[in-house]
Formats: sequence, structure tokens, C-alpha cells
Amino acid sequence: MNWSKYPLIYEINAWTWLNELSRKYHRPMSLANIPAAEWDVLAELGMDAVWLMGVWERSPAGRAIALTNESLKEDFRRALPDWRPEDVAGSPYCVRRYTVDELLGGTEGLATARKNLAKRNVQLILDLVPNHVAPDHPWASDHPDYFIQGDSDDLRRDPASFVQTGGHIYARGRDPYFPAWPDVLQLNAFNAGLRKAAIQTLTTIAEQSDGVRCDMAMLLLNEVFARTWGSRAGQRPADEYWETVIPAVKKKFPDFIFIAEAYWDLEWHLQQQGFDFCYDKRLYDRLEHDNAESARSHLLADPSYQDRLVRFIENHDEPRAAAVFSPQKHRAVATMSMTLAGARLLHEGQMEGRKIRLPVFLSRRPDEPVDPGLRDFYLHLLRMTNQDVFRNGHWALCERNGWPDNSSFKNLVAWCWAAEKERYLMVVNLSNSSSQGLIKVPWEDLRDRTCRLTDEWVDESYDRNGNDLLGPGLFVDLKPWAAHCFHVQAATAQRALSQRKGPERARARSGVEEMEPVRHAH
Repeated sequence: MNWSKYPLIYEINAWTWLNELSRKYHRPMSLANIPAAEWDVLAELGMDAVWLMGVWERSPAGRAIALTNESLKEDFRRALPDWRPEDVAGSPYCVRRYTVDELLGGTEGLATARKNLAKRNVQLILDLVPNHVAPDHPWASDHPDYFIQGDSDDLRRDPASFVQTGGHIYARGRDPYFPAWPDVLQLNAFNAGLRKAAIQTLTTIAEQSDGVRCDMAMLLLNEVFARTWGSRAGQRPADEYWETVIPAVKKKFPDFIFIAEAYWDLEWHLQQQGFDFCYDKRLYDRLEHDNAESARSHLLADPSYQDRLVRFIENHDEPRAAAVFSPQKHRAVATMSMTLAGARLLHEGQMEGRKIRLPVFLSRRPDEPVDPGLRDFYLHLLRMTNQDVFRNGHWALCERNGWPDNSSFKNLVAWCWAAEKERYLMVVNLSNSSSQGLIKVPWEDLRDRTCRLTDEWVDESYDRNGNDLLGPGLFVDLKPWAAHCFHVQAATAQRALSQRKGPERARARSGVEEMEPVRHAH
């Protein structure tokens, strides 16, 4: 199977999903025996890939640490008030071995799941945690040189950051801006042996899947790693970690894709080092906290950079979208994230309006009512965008303007898609007030043609002059958080201006007075 240029990815918490399927079908469920109807649902939604988050063997040692951590237990109570120790499966990012957990169906179960997805033209994505491993990972006893190490003074002075295991004192894994994670050991990205072992691990993952999501990928960049660990890491290598690892895997599996969880504006650096896609956390933050101008300015970046970002408004590390955004804003930002260039990530439960973010340690989640209106919205959005133009077409940001006495056009963001004869124009009002503006399209071949614009949200059509779309622009009037999705079709042999005579033709050239405003709120 070939990847779409802009794939739609569906993240599933594998452990929780199987737990709920077991209750639904009243029998133990693993990756080996999922009913065909469940795979059919994913295919019918139009997913290009399923990311099964958390299939690798989890650490009993890490689980024991979690069960004694008061901060984590408070998090468990917040999400699942009636949680019990048996609900704690351990962290999927505290990996004991890169072998599919037997409780999920083992290696054979995953192979069966992959075959069932492939029958439906859906790819499979798994996890890699490159920065750290569980304290009971075999490397901790067999290859201590793979790790950042400390000494007895470190252990005595800072027991929260160092731990003794197997006769060695290791640094606990960390992000430089936060305290160390208590349940993992820090790998040494500068160690040549570790890099070879990482290639072997990734090769094994590539044999079982079609892509990998790399946790906290920017922590392995030479500059970041050196700044975090200093002399403890040893001599800084000439080559970057990812420049070493990714080509070695792609040499054998050229279609295998790498996705980076990335922060700190380091996405471009990771793209240059071989990642196919990187998280677009910057857009998420702007959609949550800033205005339309801020979001639009982010979309002015070079298209080659935009094409390789992962757009999302929710994932397992972020709060649930339905808890963060008002119902109206939720629909606006979802429309945006699902129709921009780049990969699109949809989190299981997002469509149904779940509001409780589940700690990844837990294998059970609370029951929450489905929001039928939100689910219908997402189903409509997925049907609308399940077309080749949105997966492999050409994306472009559109100009928008207003008038001296009305600056509300700055609340609008507009973009368009084109592929052969298919064209779509998207306009979103990212504000809580009604907004008006003129939207220009970049399609010169529409000049002197009559165009029909069909808004696929409400199935209403409007005839417009192609010259007006090119300039001064399409007049739009959108209510708060509303959106247009126009399917644009040009007449094949009709020259719009030639049909107009005298004053009527003059008015058409003079501006927007002749144009009936397009108004809509969904």
C-alpha cells in the first residue's frame, strides 16, 4: 500500500480499546480476535492509518513505582474515581521489551490485526520511545554503556534523578525542563552501540508495521542532548542520532514512515534529519490561546514544511478537545485541523465528545455519554474530506481583505485545495463575533468563467463570476466560529463577462455591490 501525501491517522489506546471490546462482546478480546465489524468501522471512517498506542510489553517494575506515586494516584482518581490497582497496566512509555504484550495478543495477534487493517487499505503505526527504557529492560543488565550513568555521590545527593539497579547507578530519564521521570532509565544518544541497537529495534518494528511515532524525538538531537547531559554523555558525535538511525531503517523499508512528537520549534530540524511528519504543537497552542491572525501567520510558512506537519486538536498527551473548546469553537478548529496540508491526527473518543483525559497507565476509563451532534459533525467532516483532493492535492493559503471601517476580516482564515478538476475553498471564522471579508482564490483559469460554489456543510449553491473570485474576492459573512466548505466548479465553455452588456457588465467590474453575500452558520 502507498501512503497518501496527507494521511489521516487514528490514535487508539490499545489496552483500553481491547478492554472495552471485551465488555462489549462479553469475552476476552485481543488483537488476534477483534470482530471484522470493528475494523470495518475504522475503514468506513476513511482512515489511512491506525496508530495502536501502547502495544509493547510494559514494565512490572514501572507499574510498581506508579502504584506508590501519590501524584500519579491523584491523577488516576481524577480520571477514574473508582480506580483499582488492577486498572493500572503500567506506562506504555516505560517499555520493558519491544515485544507485543501477551495480554494484548502477542506478536501473532499484532500480525493478525495488521492483516485485517491491510485488507481494508489501512496502515499500522506503532510506538518507539527512544529516550529511555524501563529499569527492568534487558539493556540495563546487558549493556550498561547504553545509559547515562552516575556515581554514589549522585545517588546520595539527588536520589530523585538517579537510581541503583543491577550493580550500576543510572540517571533516570528526563526532559530538561522537568524533574526526572521516576520509572525509566536514561539512554545515551551519543553512544554508538545504542544507536546500532536502536536501528535493530526499529527494524523489528518496521517488520511488524508501516510507520512509527517516536516519543519526544527532539530530546535525541545532539544540541539538546548535550545541553541536557553535558559531560555525562561523553564526546558529541559528528552525526545526528536521527540522521544515523532513519536512513538505516529506510534502506530496508523505504515506505516506512517516521513521525516525531516534537516541541520547542524544532520540527524543521527533525524534518531535515529524515522525519516524514512532525507534531504541529505550535498550531494547536495558537488555536487554543491566540487569535485568527496568529493561526494564519503560522500557515505562511514554506509549503514544504507545512506538508510534513501533523495537525491535531487532541491526543493522549493533551486535554480532550471537548473539555478545552466550546462546542462552536470545537467545530471550527476541527474543520481547520482536518483540512490543512500535512498529516491529520484524530484521537479515539474525540468524535464522541469525551472530556476526560485518561492517564496512559490505566487500562479502564469511565463511561461518558456520546455527544450525538458532535459525532454527526465529525462524520460529515470525514465524508466531505474523504476525497483524493484532500489527501493528495495542492494546498494553498488564500488572501483575505476587508474595508477601512470593518477589520473583522482578520478573524477569517481561508485556504483552498486543487487536484485536476477538483477544487475546494475553506473559510473559517476563528472568533466569537460575526465577521465579514473578501476571499481571493489563486486559480487563474477561472477568469472569465461562471463558477458554481456549493457549500457542503449546508448543501446550498451560489453562482459567482470567476473574475470576482480572483479579485476583489468572494464576499463572505460568517457567524461566530462558523465555516464554509465550498466545492468550486467552473463552467466549461461559458465566458461570464461576455454574457453581460452595458451597465450590468460595468457593475460586475466595479466591485462587490452586485454580489449576493454568502452567509452561513453551522
